[in-house]
Amino acid sequence: MRLALVSDIHANLTALEAISSDLRTLSPDVVIHGGDLVGSGAHPAEVVDRIGELGWAGVYGNSDEMVWNPARVSEIFTAPSLQQWHDVVLRAASWTRATLGDVRIARLRALPSRITIQHIGVVHARPDDCWRSPTAEATDEELLTTYATLKCRVVIYGHIHRPYVRRLPSIVVVNSGSVSLSYDGDPRAAYAVIDGEQITIRRVEYDVEREARALVASECPDAQWIAEMLRKGTSLPPPREKEEP
Repeated sequence: MRLALVSDIHANLTALEAISSDLRTLSPDVVIHGGDLVGSGAHPAEVVDRIGELGWAGVYGNSDEMVWNPARVSEIFTAPSLQQWHDVVLRAASWTRATLGDVRIARLRALPSRITIQHIGVVHARPDDCWRSPTAEATDEELLTTYATLKCRVVIYGHIHRPYVRRLPSIVVVNSGSVSLSYDGDPRAAYAVIDGEQITIRRVEYDVEREARALVASECPDAQWIAEMLRKGTSLPPPREKEEP
């Protein structure tokens, strides 16, 4: 079985279409999405609708949960040092919620927290928490402690926007990277492919400037900040105040 894991689209329709085109050439048996379909992007409604048209099963991520459970945002960002992030996430959640509408929000809310296909387990971050996960620098022990409960030979997650493959004696842990907002210095979209014992991270070029322009033209909060991260392929400190139109 050849499985593709596409995660962290973040309402980036341009990157999603580029990934979809690449997948047509690859022809995997199964495509799973790893959550964070929305949040920090110009086209949340269009992305949710497109995933429905493609028929991809998947899990929910923290940027999906923030839409229907804004109280979780305050639970996560309680420390005073995280106040800027708290405000940024709440702005994104409010705008995304209004843009999606009730029907699409219900579709996001109906997604499971994990999927298992044969020997492969898929989660957004941790099995018990879509907001926190090991980093790319995590120790083997942390990865094993975090994901052994899934009882799968291979575990794939997203969330951190930095792809890697780590082979341990009893488990292989894969981060698929992100379709949008890469944090590894490479602005191209990324996704993971598992084909038997072979595991690869595919990078796909897309028109970043087109998506950046769409962001700035939209009413998405903090659009200039997000557009700059798209261009640079890295995380940047959150803006201190809400952008003026």
